[in-house]
Amino acid sequence: MQSARFIPFRKQDIVDMCSDELNNSSEQTSFKQFCDLLASLIHYDYHATLESLKNNYAPFEPNSDTRSLAPVSNDQKAQCQREFARDFAKVLNAANFEVITNQDLQDALNEESLFKVRLEVEFDDFEEVVFYRRGESQLTETITSFWGLRKKPLHFTNYDRVAVFIRFKDKAHFDAKNKTPLGFEPSSTIVKLFQNVPKADLEMLFPNSEVRMRPIDKVIIGSSALIGGAVVLITKLGASILLLFALFAFWGGFRSEAVEMTQQHFITFAIGMGVFGSFIFKEWSKFKNRKIKFMKALSDNLYFKNLDNNAGVFHTLIDAAEEEDIKEALLAYTFLLKSGSGLSAQMLDEQIEAWFKTKYKCELDFEISDALEKLTRMRLVTCTNDVYSAINLDQAKTILDERWDNLFQYN
Repeated sequence: MQSARFIPFRKQDIVDMCSDELNNSSEQTSFKQFCDLLASLIHYDYHATLESLKNNYAPFEPNSDTRSLAPVSNDQKAQCQREFARDFAKVLNAANFEVITNQDLQDALNEESLFKVRLEVEFDDFEEVVFYRRGESQLTETITSFWGLRKKPLHFTNYDRVAVFIRFKDKAHFDAKNKTPLGFEPSSTIVKLFQNVPKADLEMLFPNSEVRMRPIDKVIIGSSALIGGAVVLITKLGASILLLFALFAFWGGFRSEAVEMTQQHFITFAIGMGVFGSFIFKEWSKFKNRKIKFMKALSDNLYFKNLDNNAGVFHTLIDAAEEEDIKEALLAYTFLLKSGSGLSAQMLDEQIEAWFKTKYKCELDFEISDALEKLTRMRLVTCTNDVYSAINLDQAKTILDERWDNLFQYN
């Protein structure tokens, strides 16, 4: 399995881990002050991105509780959707999410659900669908069958976080299909964030997924109905049906002996039909109840896996992107500060990854290019002949202080 870019430690943990790598307590104190300044500046930078996401999502925000000053044209909405999709993808990439490929989605539709629920998704309703994941692990669950008599382990891929971006087609599409959208508006865009989602159950995250009976469930219910119906017909209606066949045969000229239907025969037949009708209703109710049970399993599962929806997702992802940016910058700066003579990008990348693997038993694919780009832009590192060196802590704090002061002077 490919190593993930995500750093599975909290920002404060990374600060403490990096601080432990420094030589003395005074340097550690100065380093933590540097960390606070760096985090504040990165937070300020992301504030503009958050405002852009909120403004571009506003025209199709389904949970808005504010008024609009003027109507938004279709062209303006389309422009907002394009800019929103661009910024949303950038934030997810900064938060070290990976795009789930179309092949992964197709595999999810083909694999058996862990929750024994079969879903169908109407992909034709979507203008655009993109799934993102972060954190991938291999887990094992024990699956029971045959009323708990048979148990077998099932190995599956689990995603720690899954973000969903879906844009629906316009109203004309749904009018042409004579279909009324349930739970969403045509041309709207929804974003959702989930946790602990098995790869085989990605289809349950689609907003228009519908529960369908699995073949095994249809066989169980159909067999029960067939056997039970045959028993009812034989025990309750057998004699009456034979008598009716004989009567129809006499009327059709296939039988010479007359058949007499008494009042008792008609009463027995009516009772038998009532029993058979109640049996059919019972089997139909059993089918409906089983479908309701599946829908409840789906809704219960989504209830505990859903982390955030629509505009709320922005704040969660912006915070995640901030943390990843800060952690990457701190790690790269710390190891360059330790090296003294400087390191190439590849050597720095290898040192950080080896440090995580040996000291914290954690394998990851460190985003060295992102980290060095941020540090270079902030003038915290210098580069000569592809060798990067960190400026000392006092100089770094001075530069960050000046940048912070300039921001407030500008504003």
